[in-house]
Amino acid sequence: MTRDARQPPGVAEPKAPYSPVVVGGPFAYTAGQVAFGADGALVAGGVEEQTSQALDNLERCLASAGCSMDDVVKVTAFLSDLQDFDAYNRAYERRFAAPYPARSTVGARLADGLLVEIEAVALLPQAR
Repeated sequence: MTRDARQPPGVAEPKAPYSPVVVGGPFAYTAGQVAFGADGALVAGGVEEQTSQALDNLERCLASAGCSMDDVVKVTAFLSDLQDFDAYNRAYERRFAAPYPARSTVGARLADGLLVEIEAVALLPQAR
């Protein structure tokens, strides 16, 4: 099996050595998406705004693999401050529908200015 790496339109190209999304087998795996706009600049606002932008980027990554948010089976999120969980969760609930994907949310030290990072695994529609 080969890695089918993708650079989705509208997602800033990474400066580090990783791919934003990789299709492997029946799954699409995203790298951790953060609140950078297409121009690579961090969006203004707090954790709710950053979560919305990270989820926009996540959705673009999934679309490049032929998936949607409804195809996501697992989400892992990293918050720089777990006290921001409620604001993060509000933005999250606007983007996912029940039945919700499995999810882990952990506190983590993120790069300067980043409040949230979100990665996902999605089942490719043709694998159903």
